[in-house]
Amino acid sequence: MSDVAPWLKRIAIAHGAIIALGAAGWLLFAPTPPEVEGATALRGSMQVTVDQEAEVRVHDRYVVAAPVSGRLRRVDLHDGDPVAAGQVLALIDPAPLDPRTRAEALARVDAAQALLREAEQNVQQALSARDQARRDRDRAARLADERFVAAEVAERARTTAASAEAAAAAAAARQSAARSELAAARAALLSSPGQGTGATVRLAAPTAGRVLRVMEKSERTVAQGTALMVIGDPARLEIVADVLSSDAVRIRPGALASLEDWGGPPRAARVRLVEPYAFTKVSALGIEEQRVNVLLDPVDTLDGLGDGYRVEARIVTWSSPDALKIPASAVFRHGEGWAVFLLEGSRIRLAPVEAAERNAREVRIAAGLDAGAVVVRFPSNELTHGARVRVRARDPAAGRP
Repeated sequence: MSDVAPWLKRIAIAHGAIIALGAAGWLLFAPTPPEVEGATALRGSMQVTVDQEAEVRVHDRYVVAAPVSGRLRRVDLHDGDPVAAGQVLALIDPAPLDPRTRAEALARVDAAQALLREAEQNVQQALSARDQARRDRDRAARLADERFVAAEVAERARTTAASAEAAAAAAAARQSAARSELAAARAALLSSPGQGTGATVRLAAPTAGRVLRVMEKSERTVAQGTALMVIGDPARLEIVADVLSSDAVRIRPGALASLEDWGGPPRAARVRLVEPYAFTKVSALGIEEQRVNVLLDPVDTLDGLGDGYRVEARIVTWSSPDALKIPASAVFRHGEGWAVFLLEGSRIRLAPVEAAERNAREVRIAAGLDAGAVVVRFPSNELTHGARVRVRARDPAAGRP
């Protein structure tokens, strides 16, 4: 019995050594769990926007053109000079008209008269619509105060009234432009027989504003219709953004927008019009795209911006003050739907989710997650359901989507 005990003792020691070596080998060569970063599902405000480079331009531009062919005298105005309505902008010594040119000038006068009559009718119609919109606004305000209608109804009535005011102002501006066109058409007859041969044509400013650009400065012979200068009010600006037609269908008049990346703080704007027609534009990659102009009116003052300036317009197409959101980088395709990896201790679990609206940074989760759940950000193809992971140390603020 005494000979057996040492033998058993040596076997036990050998087994212990083998187990210790195996454990050390496993610790040495065992695969390291992949490192991941977590993000917490939070509730908060969220917006979906259409981001597009846009251009600032004067709302009402007036191109002053030569009404007759002749000798243009040197223009004394410069870019940025203020002008008053009716101020003489340029002088043209007209060339004699031949019979055909005179007949064409008479026809242009008739056409200008017809356009002026149409503009006058449009002014009356716009004024009637404005007055009706004002009455509807006041009525809706009273009903909203008495809680007979929702506040949204009064807000829509105020927006409609503001649009009607702008439409009436635009109609009046078009009437003024039509009068100037008629005066220009009549000026084309000044050099015809019986109309004061050789009389100098004086080009008057159609409205008060500033000279935006002088295209013809020096004295020279110009043809009828040659653009001489552009006049407008630089204090009244609008923004035009040409967006893809697939994005335009999601934009509604009245939608808010932010004007950014122009060299100053963001400025608020509101969509006035989504034009009803699209045009073809070739992208920088040579791809033909159907695009639509979206016109925006500034809500804040655009001090520092001028005609032709570039801005980045972010037009809001959807927003919510209380959306369950996670980083867009945490969601991936799984079968026919979407999924995320949930962090549960040192392991991960595959969880199908219903992804709804998204923007460049966040995605709203309609179902499948609760607020406070921690998901894997930037999941790699190596991750599988139930795998062990190591969570990367991060700043607490990184938990926000």
